[in-house]
Amino acid sequence: MGTAQRRDRHKGASALLALISAAFLLLAMCVTLVTVGPAAAAGPVGDCTATEGAVVAVDFGPFGGKVERGCDTTPTTGYELLHDAGFTTEGTQHDGPAFICRIGLGSGTQYPTTEREACVLTPPATAYWSYWTASPGTNTWTYSQYGAMSRKLKDGDVDAWVFGGTDVGGSTGKPAFTPDDVRAGGSTGTPGPGSTPTAPAGEVDLAAAAAWVSGVLEDGERVVDEGAGTPDYLLTTEAAYALVAADPEHADIAKVTAFLAAHTDDYAYPSGKDGAPDPAAAARLALLAEATDTDPEDFGGHDLTAALTGSVCAAGPEAGSPAPGCTAKGDFRNAGYADGQALAVLALVRAGATPPADAVARLAQLQCEDGGITSILIRPGEYCDGDPATTGLAALALHEAGGQDAAVTRAVAYLKKTQREDGAFPGYTGSTTGSLHATGFAAQALRALDAPAYADAAVSWLSREQLDGGGFGFEEDATAPALYPTGPAVLAGAGTDLARLTTKRPGPTDPPATEPPTTRPPTTGPPTTEPTRPAGEGPDLKKGVAYLTSAANLRQGQYYPAGPESPRADFGLTIDGAYALAATGLDNDKLRGIVDFLDKGGKDGDGKTLEDWTGTGTTYALGGSMGKAALLAEAVGRDPRAFGGQDLIAGLNAAVCEKATPAPDRSCAAKGAYTYAPSVFSQALAVMAQVRAGEETAAREPITYLESLQHDSGAWPSLIPATGDSDVDSTAIAAMALDLVGGEKAEKAVAKALAWLADQQLSDGGFPGAAGNSVNSAALAIQGLSLDEERYASRITRAQKFLAGQQNSDGGFNVAKEGRRESNLRASAQAVGGATGISFGTLERSLDGTTPQPTPSPSTPQIVTPDDSTGGTGGIVDTDGGGSGGGALASTGVRAGALAGMAALLVAAGWRVVVIARRRAAVGDGI
Repeated sequence: MGTAQRRDRHKGASALLALISAAFLLLAMCVTLVTVGPAAAAGPVGDCTATEGAVVAVDFGPFGGKVERGCDTTPTTGYELLHDAGFTTEGTQHDGPAFICRIGLGSGTQYPTTEREACVLTPPATAYWSYWTASPGTNTWTYSQYGAMSRKLKDGDVDAWVFGGTDVGGSTGKPAFTPDDVRAGGSTGTPGPGSTPTAPAGEVDLAAAAAWVSGVLEDGERVVDEGAGTPDYLLTTEAAYALVAADPEHADIAKVTAFLAAHTDDYAYPSGKDGAPDPAAAARLALLAEATDTDPEDFGGHDLTAALTGSVCAAGPEAGSPAPGCTAKGDFRNAGYADGQALAVLALVRAGATPPADAVARLAQLQCEDGGITSILIRPGEYCDGDPATTGLAALALHEAGGQDAAVTRAVAYLKKTQREDGAFPGYTGSTTGSLHATGFAAQALRALDAPAYADAAVSWLSREQLDGGGFGFEEDATAPALYPTGPAVLAGAGTDLARLTTKRPGPTDPPATEPPTTRPPTTGPPTTEPTRPAGEGPDLKKGVAYLTSAANLRQGQYYPAGPESPRADFGLTIDGAYALAATGLDNDKLRGIVDFLDKGGKDGDGKTLEDWTGTGTTYALGGSMGKAALLAEAVGRDPRAFGGQDLIAGLNAAVCEKATPAPDRSCAAKGAYTYAPSVFSQALAVMAQVRAGEETAAREPITYLESLQHDSGAWPSLIPATGDSDVDSTAIAAMALDLVGGEKAEKAVAKALAWLADQQLSDGGFPGAAGNSVNSAALAIQGLSLDEERYASRITRAQKFLAGQQNSDGGFNVAKEGRRESNLRASAQAVGGATGISFGTLERSLDGTTPQPTPSPSTPQIVTPDDSTGGTGGIVDTDGGGSGGGALASTGVRAGALAGMAALLVAAGWRVVVIARRRAAVGDGI
């Protein structure tokens, strides 16, 4: 953003800010709630009809109330529909808001009350809020296999929430009313800023853009200032970014890069090559180097990474005699503006360096109360006025740096509520004109931060503003193109951003990823376990591992978050990912990063630890969670008796129930069960952990109980106490546990289990699960059937081919064949590990030869809005009493980010994690 633009956009801003903010809030609240009994629903439906808007009903009948219903005319997710319709929710202490434990109407009482349910752990299967859905035009309820946060609504959808109990398939506990009953009464509502834009689809013509940018370059290498005839280095970098995004193989990219490298002193070192750098210029060059596979530590004779790291202000004016160019502690000296600060942070992250914590915190301090980020490096207490361009760039930088989830969440909420219905963003507060520059940066951030619908709408608007020659003007309806807005518009149109921009493209000529060794090397730790399936028969494990370990998924190389902007770690999912990496051996360094994080206590951004997750030594000790963590320690050669500061084996031994506990105490399901382990999956994991630790005596009763749960058919149920169903996932994991136990009785049980599993295989090689033809179930079935590989080789091969068909171009996997083709982390972790066929009972991976991964520096940002709440998770909700959901029921909804008032109601609309109902969406239901 130019200085003149910065000055202009502040004119009149303060007078309009309050009015616009008030208008946003008022319009966002225009959703009317109606109260009707199920039989009384009749009359006009208002703005929500059978084809427009979505309706939700909550049945408070068990608490002496009636069916309460509300509507949202611009539906996004099931979670947002519930809240936009006027309901309130509360999660559990263990899981956070991810698992809906209570629901209330407006400011009224939330049910169940604390006297009935403490909402510390996930509620029991017999008493919880179950989630039901109906598609447009249908009059049959379906038990949702997606959490409310992951359910993407369409016009005409109907949702219902019912308190009580149901089994895995949702065959009991359905609503007493029909979807048509809910539709009949309707509700009214008016969309306003913050609703998902409904702009028609459109794409930016990248080839035309590349041609226009190339035509602007003089000698194919530089942009020249028309007035002075001298190089304009800033616009030359913008041209380079645009070419890389539009055509990574364009011949001019190398010329521009070489030109800028030759003029690094002129551009980035205005006070001389030995002086302090201009941080924005140095960052721009470093980002170009990283995008073009050039070394930013040796660019134009300078180590740009070291220069940036060494130019952070130690103090501001409060110190008495601040260094020149320092307005506050943490500034990059002479940055002047937030975009320079953000670019420098982003450049360091891309270079693999840890940005100074003070610099990251300083960027977060520029956030205004409405979530926007101001363009000027203001001092604390000065007037704060955010804009979409700066907010987009800064949010992207804060997201990549990590540790600033609350600030990023609020920034995304600001962008969503600022976006116009046609997809455009204004350049500054009070503007009624769409800005190409602002829309480009906002779109980049929204796509990177998992709000694709908003990003798509912005790109559609940009496509309509692209000029005939291929360039873009500054504002809507412009007639003259300019490089300054063209750069960010092209990046947005290409679906990339400055954090991911690259000339590298995967292909057959790329060097192969490091293969696991074909023989076991000498090691003092446990032996490696190689994948047992030939690569040609199943999914691409290298791509799968790359997806699991990507910076976008594995936060700081340490853990998977419970949601895109959640500070919480999803410990269950994190261990699932570690299991997958251990099974393949394709990235042992990343595996070690996860293991070291957990072994050191696993403290996440919310202050939660592995001990909090397992409950070891507390009243709420979670047997399945302890077993899952201990099993990972055993698999990688760590001591489960001293893992994460806990003796997990002693905890498991103490968690074996002596008898069933009477209601309302639900800690023990039966003699031999583990405390607060409500599924066969959790029971099996804990048994394996005890047996692998040599605690056969302590595991005797748990083994006996596990054996007793097997049906005559050979299958196991999903839940404890048994619900009578037969479940592929549970049968596979129980077979693995008993195979490890050994003995004649166990061998017979395993043989029956495998025969039953084989009979469940579908014609396409998949296996039925809660989500349909399930990736998770197919992967677990492969592991189970591989216990007798010779007998079931053909079925294993068919299941592998099924998994290969469910793998996406990014390396991740779908949840199920019937669902959206959308990669899901938990399904991907199970698919990658399961495809190897290695049992959790025998999984071993040596970490010898690996190196400790860099430990991210902590940062302590000052958040502008003191009452901001960051309790969202967006995680997976599962059945075994651990993980981000950690409970027995998955259909109760998830949300990423915080509810910072009504302005942030759509913060998590783009979160795409699928939540599998009361099931193991990977290993052990998220425990």
